[in-house]
Amino acid sequence: MRWQGRRGSSHIEDRRRMGPRMGPGGRGVSLGGIGGLGAVAVVLIGLFLGVDLTPLLDGDTTAGPPREITAEDDAMARFVSVTLADTEEVWAEIFREDLALTYDPVTLVLFAGATQSACGGASLQTGPFYCPQDRRIYLDTDFFRIMERQLGAEGDFAAAYVVAHEVGHHVQDELGILAEARRGRQQGADSAGVRVELQADCFSGVWARRAESRFGSLEPGDVEEAMNAAARIGDDVLQRRSGGPVRPETFTHGTSEQRQRWFWTGYEAGDIRACDTFRAAAL
Repeated sequence: MRWQGRRGSSHIEDRRRMGPRMGPGGRGVSLGGIGGLGAVAVVLIGLFLGVDLTPLLDGDTTAGPPREITAEDDAMARFVSVTLADTEEVWAEIFREDLALTYDPVTLVLFAGATQSACGGASLQTGPFYCPQDRRIYLDTDFFRIMERQLGAEGDFAAAYVVAHEVGHHVQDELGILAEARRGRQQGADSAGVRVELQADCFSGVWARRAESRFGSLEPGDVEEAMNAAARIGDDVLQRRSGGPVRPETFTHGTSEQRQRWFWTGYEAGDIRACDTFRAAAL
């Protein structure tokens, strides 16, 4: 992905050197005590919008002092900032030209180890997520190292796909889709959460197509990196890696095949209207 030397976003909140933030009542944010795939520390409007990494993390991960911020961390932060800026331009154009609306950009919080969101504690275990209550994305850039080294999701565009997916949740929030999904979940629509996630994958594909056209930022192999990342973080694959059985009734994001297919649907169409996962008879 061609990103060096390009504009970064002004909507970055950098908490990496602040250390773990205190939760309500002055209690520290604990990263321990979370067991099993799907047991999460962050609850977002009844939907699980993060990627639970608990099965891949060993040992005591209780929040401690802030870690050292390396040159690699700073380079990744700059990359995230440029990617976020790209999403701002693309979605502003889509909202203006296709929807006759104004796009309000999301703020992305960079943290190291743990921090607090309006939705609860944010940590490496929760993975990147979007919090509708404070309209922020929370991201520890260490997640990208886990993607590469433990999940086999390599490449800068794999990381860009993750950012674009979370921005996709903000787009859903802007359009009222998250509120509708919450009502559907409350009314017993078990697949509402998965449909939310697959639509965010589709939106990230739309962004990739538009970014390729607008900025010429994609290089050969970038789309394949995103497709590989989508495959590596499918619910079925993560459950197999955890050593347990694959349980479709517990899926929160969709299978690898579904995540790849919906990303590709958005990329191929380059049109938000192709991403109506809620009307799709089959996911």
